[in-house]
This record gives sequence, C-alpha cells and structure tokens, in this order.
Amino acid sequence: MNLDFLPESARIAGLGPLMKGVGTVARRLPIPQPTLLVGAGSSARLGQAVAAFGHRRVLVVTDRVIVQLGLHRPLVDALAAGGVQVAVFDAITPDAPIPLIEQGVAAYREHDADTMVAIGGGSSIDASKAIASAVANPRKKLRELAGYYKGLRSPGPIYAVPTTAGTGSEVTVAAVIADPANKSKVVIVDTRLVPRMAALDPALMTGLPAPITAATGIDALTHAVEAFIGHWASDHTDSLALAAVGMVFQHLRTACHQGSNLEAREQMALASTYAGMAFTRANVGYVHAIAHQFGGRYHTPHGLANAIVLPHVLRFSLPAASARLARLAVRAGLGQPSERDDQLAQRFIDAVEALCADIGIPTTLAALKSADIPGIARAALAEGQGYPVPRYMTQTQCEGLLRKLLPPAADPKADARPAAKKRAARKPRAADANT
Repeated sequence: MNLDFLPESARIAGLGPLMKGVGTVARRLPIPQPTLLVGAGSSARLGQAVAAFGHRRVLVVTDRVIVQLGLHRPLVDALAAGGVQVAVFDAITPDAPIPLIEQGVAAYREHDADTMVAIGGGSSIDASKAIASAVANPRKKLRELAGYYKGLRSPGPIYAVPTTAGTGSEVTVAAVIADPANKSKVVIVDTRLVPRMAALDPALMTGLPAPITAATGIDALTHAVEAFIGHWASDHTDSLALAAVGMVFQHLRTACHQGSNLEAREQMALASTYAGMAFTRANVGYVHAIAHQFGGRYHTPHGLANAIVLPHVLRFSLPAASARLARLAVRAGLGQPSERDDQLAQRFIDAVEALCADIGIPTTLAALKSADIPGIARAALAEGQGYPVPRYMTQTQCEGLLRKLLPPAADPKADARPAAKKRAARKPRAADANT
C-alpha cells in the first residue's frame, strides 16, 4: 500500500501498524531452505550431487577472477567426472547489470542447459537467479520481473557456491541486479529462487582480500541486526540472527587479519548463511534502503555501503530499539543481561563502530555529493517505507544522516580553519607520543 498521498507525519504514523500487519502474513509464507554442504572440499561434493540429481547440461555462472584463480575447478571437475557437460559463463561483474543478465540468458539457451551453478559472491548468485527467472518467463523483460512474484512460470533449479561470507544469497528469495539506464537496482523476489543446494567451502575463501572480507562480513552483520530489530522478527529469526551476530564478533577480525584461517572462514560463511535465513523471513531496513541508492548511483559495492551506513542507522533506531540492541550486545559478549538496556544498546553501537574501524571500514563515502543528498534521501525513504523498521525517518532526518557520510572536501559545513591551524590541531601532545 502506498501512503505517499498522506502528510509526512501521518504517513510515518501509519507505516508501523501497516508493516506489522504485513509481517503477520509474511511469516506464514512457505520458504524453502536449501540443503547445505559445509567444510573444505564441499564445492566438489556439490558438483557430485548435481550430477547425481540427473542434470546433464550445466551452466556455471561466475566471474573472471574466480576462473583465473581456478576456484571453480573442483566443482567443474566433479561435474565432468559425473558425465555432465559444462559451459562456463564468467562475465559477471559486481551488481550485474541488465544487459549482462541478458547475455547470461543467451548463454543458457545456447548451451541448452538444464540447471545453473553459481560460484562467486552475491552478484554471481543473484545473476543466476535473475537468469533463471528470465529463462522461465521469456515474454517478460527483466524490469517487468521486478517486485514480488512477477514471474508466472517457476524458474529451474539453482545451485550455489558462495566465495564471500556476506550476502547470504545462497539462502534468500531475492535477486538484486543493476539497471544502468535508470541508475537504480532491480529487485526480483520469489520464493522459487532459493537455491536447491549450497556449498559453504572455506577453502575457496582463504585468498579473499582483507577489504572484501571486511565489507562482506559487516554485510552479514547488517542482515542479522536489521532482521533482529525489525517488526517482522520471530523466535525463529531471532535465533538465527543472534547466532550470526555472535559469530561475526568472534571471527570477523580473525578472518580479516589471518585470511588463511579455515575455522574463521567457515564460521563467517555460516554466519552469513544464518543471517541470510533471518532476513529472508524478517526483512531488512534503512541500512539497505540507503545502501541500495549508493550502489545504483555510485556503483558502491553493496557490502561496503552497508558497512558505512550501519552505525548511523543504529543510532537513529536506538530510541525505538534499545531492548533489542541490548540483547545483541549480550550475545556479542559485551555485557550481562542484568545491565540496563540503554547502556547495553549504546555499548553495542560503539562496538560495531570499533569493529568497523579495526577492519578498515571507512567512515565516509568518497563518492557522495552534497547536491545528491535530497534525491538519495527521497529514494531511500520510498524504499524504506516497505521495510518493518523500528522507527521511520523523515526527509530531514534522512538528509541529516547522509550528510554525516560526506567526505570532508564535499561537506559545505566542513571545518574551514586554515591548514596551519588544522596541522597544529593534529600534532600529538607529548603525553600521547608513546600511545
């Protein structure tokens, strides 16, 4: 239901009850859960399973870096050993755009494939979902598939091997692709897009660069946190979200600083999957609403955009989500249940900021321009009114939040003191010299 015709205050007042009602229906939707293969070598075991299921012509959807590194070889070799004819479509780019998805559809038809296996980050998995939906519904353009259940015919089965621990796309109902013509994202949502089986193979993640590990790890944290504090949360999604938050706080720093640590990689892969399961049921919130605008306008990687925005949205949500944030703090090992909710909640937000700082997440978005902020805010609020967030924003509040993300050179209100005074201000005091 669109409430845009109402004054802003009335619209905000009406969104909460409306979304709670929608959540009652959403909890009853039957959402399939993929069979998970976990551990080093599981990508090869997935290839064996796909062959055993009787598939004979498989399109592997991935990107060129995966192919150059040979990360797809265990999967492809296992498929070939099982008598499967394999074609590799390795053109996927971050936030795969519509024209690229159309190329994937053509590759699927040219190979006469009967299924797809996606190997890579969320972009590869989402691309395979979009390709599957387009192949099954040839009379519809990709933009016409955007939204909920727009495909009349069921897509074929999909299998997934995530090589990053963040998006959770291997267990979700959504495919997000880019629409370059409109500088926006296209989101296709259908429970039939959930992969049939997924392999969480930490051996494929050990070479992932620290910055990507960091951004995708906070992406997983964002999924868990937004699922937990939103109005569609349930006991089931809470258990998944809490588990994911605890695992991220315990293992993400290690995964970033000791990339070859298989235990940390596997635990982060599981955290991402649990968070994906949680938000598939409980949905997301303003972090995603804003991050999607950054991706569509500036091509900011989704995980990085989420990571930059998360602490600011948590501060905004604090007055309405103190008790829930306090529970997250306890699960993250930041305090005891006997402590005051407001203290624990603030401690959790501070800990998220500290975690982001420790793993190198920037505090501002270099591409953000002051002149773009009103338009970004409007688009984010339009998307956000479809999410069950604990507290809804006004245009002014959203613009204020965005201005905190401006790089200093782009902020018209930035400190205009002379450079010499700035250098003096940055000079460490003698007492700080050894800290």
